[in-house]
Amino acid sequence: MPQIPEKIHELTVGQLSARSGAAVSALHFYESKGLISSRRTTGNQRRYSRDTLRRVAFVRAAQRVGIPLATIREALAELPEERTPTREDWAHLSEAWRSELDERIKQLNRLRDHLTDCIGCGCLSLATCVLSNPDDVFGERQSGSRLMVERRTADVRQESRQESRPPSPGTAEQEEPGNYR
Repeated sequence: MPQIPEKIHELTVGQLSARSGAAVSALHFYESKGLISSRRTTGNQRRYSRDTLRRVAFVRAAQRVGIPLATIREALAELPEERTPTREDWAHLSEAWRSELDERIKQLNRLRDHLTDCIGCGCLSLATCVLSNPDDVFGERQSGSRLMVERRTADVRQESRQESRPPSPGTAEQEEPGNYR
């Protein structure tokens, strides 16, 4: 990893990329989403303050655990500008996500614990399947296998529309053995 002398207070996009491990295109994307910021030189080149390294590390770590970019942006907006965030700053931000992460871990554990049963069963029952219908969400809206009924109803409607149309001259289908509709 290239070392940057202490007297240099700004980084080029290439230096930031090399130090953070993020691709230049990712850094441009983060900037377009308001996650990091830069100033432009007279030659229109980006320059990033040194504290951007920590911000990029924070963004990448948050992304790895599934935190949405909008949530990351809101968290970064709480941090002070023009100084490297402290350990206390990071602790405050991570505490806000603890309950969300705990809930995701709980969901992943439930998925792991029931995945083998679900694949082995093959029924994907909307009434009882903890993977297809956790906490019987579909049952609250309507009883029965709603998704399957809606799909079959749409298929029947489409077939009846096709059968009600008279065939165009010269395009009548020839009936062949085994061609059942």
